[in-house]
Amino acid sequence: MDGKPERFWRHALTVFLACVALYFGGFWLLEHLRVRRGPWEVSFRSETNGTPLLIIRQPRFGLDGVVLAFPGAPVPPAAKPATVRFDRPERQTEVPFGRVKFFDTTFLPGTVTFDLFGHEIELLPRTLILNGQEHPWRSGERIELPAR
Repeated sequence: MDGKPERFWRHALTVFLACVALYFGGFWLLEHLRVRRGPWEVSFRSETNGTPLLIIRQPRFGLDGVVLAFPGAPVPPAAKPATVRFDRPERQTEVPFGRVKFFDTTFLPGTVTFDLFGHEIELLPRTLILNGQEHPWRSGERIELPAR
């Protein structure tokens, strides 16, 4: 009877340490799976003639320089060129022009939906959706969306 309390605490400590290891190991694994592909990187710029541009990058998918141009749309006077990385939910509510309608960055790159100059633009890993129409991703492509 003398060894039973000692054995109980040894087993309790072993179970506790195993639970802690599983918890932190599981957290690390989920966080790795969540961020491994990296975020969307979207640059808000304007050409010298004042045409607003959206330049989209997603390095993990090999996407670079996908340009959405909005000829005839005015850039708001207070808009400054900026690049936004959609990697954390609390950061992505403000963009230089237009607005973010929806974003889900639970597992990166996630989904980001914009309302820009009357156009709905949705960034998905498998495709680009422009005003409800799927458009395949092509690096270096320029797409013009006239102001509505």
